[in-house]
Amino acid sequence: MSGLAVLLVGVVLCFWGIGSLHVAVLAAGFGLGWLIADLFNASLTTLFLFALIGAVTAWVVTSLIFKFSAYFIGGLTGAMAGAKLADVLQHGDSNWALSGIVIVSVGVASAFLADRYRARALLWLTSIGGASMILGGLGRTTDSLAFLHDPAEGWEQVTSTLLWIALAGAGWFVQRRLFPEKLQLDTRNGARK
Repeated sequence: MSGLAVLLVGVVLCFWGIGSLHVAVLAAGFGLGWLIADLFNASLTTLFLFALIGAVTAWVVTSLIFKFSAYFIGGLTGAMAGAKLADVLQHGDSNWALSGIVIVSVGVASAFLADRYRARALLWLTSIGGASMILGGLGRTTDSLAFLHDPAEGWEQVTSTLLWIALAGAGWFVQRRLFPEKLQLDTRNGARK
């Protein structure tokens, strides 16, 4: 059950994130809350609680400071990518300090990129963040895919990372084709207007 919820939210964020900023904010907040709680092997109830608090908090804060929404969404999706990266870097035992440094660093860098490059950066960030959620959800659906959620051995880490890159690329491609007007693309040749 928990894997399917994360998988569905990840699919929405990865393949439809740039289509609606409200959906992107809710999905990114949900994912960030989930991924941070998941770093520390929280129970299913705690995971959902953190995810819901993350979604509501992200939406309320973004609504209050809508002028800075690209910055905030970039920070949220970057923090999701940072949480996935922290998970990949530290299989097994999670270190709060290292996790915090990675999550905050990637989140802040992503926020500045999103503020500077707007839709283009958000296209990448929602694809990368959604892909991390998809892998986390798939890893929870069946034991044979558990390595996607918690890669321990070298081949598992490599496979998980390559799948993360491939899914993010697929999300980028789909969003670019579905929402060219949001990216100010000329639909005839894919160049900027």
